[in-house]
Amino acid sequence: MATPHGPARVHLRRAATPRAALMLGHGAGGGVSAKDLVLAADVAVAADLSVALVEQPYRVAGRRAPAPARQLDAAWTAVAAHLREADLAGLPLVVGGRSSGARVACRTAGAVGAVAVLCLAFPLRPPGKADRPSRLPELDGAGVPTLVVQGARDPFGVPPRGPGREVVVVEGDHSLAKDHAAIRAALVRWLTEVV
Repeated sequence: MATPHGPARVHLRRAATPRAALMLGHGAGGGVSAKDLVLAADVAVAADLSVALVEQPYRVAGRRAPAPARQLDAAWTAVAAHLREADLAGLPLVVGGRSSGARVACRTAGAVGAVAVLCLAFPLRPPGKADRPSRLPELDGAGVPTLVVQGARDPFGVPPRGPGREVVVVEGDHSLAKDHAAIRAALVRWLTEVV
């Protein structure tokens, strides 16, 4: 799919009778096959949401280093616009992702008309860099109901709860590889509430 910064790749999983859609982005160095993204997609499809897993253009081009934030956001909004006119037309849109993908989803929620944001392992502050500014303003700026699922030992920190923002802390670290039962339960409950 064409974007201002090269082609993105979308892996679409359609629900039989969709009542909403979930668009998910990957982390900075990872892809859409991350276990927490796959889990979120499985839960969403079972809850009658169609799912679009989006690979950013830099990953499609084979690069591991992420593009600058403005390029990530522009590519994401272009993909969302295309999906809302075609495969996901007429469906309420929940956006989200893991780590860097969660940041993109928060920054662009208003621009894409999202009804909610799902953040898996939101990277609040780079580990060992206390002098770097917190990314909490990105999370605060989502402007729609937001769920953050965070590992209790995530070296990027655990965001606080806030207005319209629920934070579910599970066993594990930034990979969210340990407590899939708790993650699944949080996603099932939250998706039922927001769409």
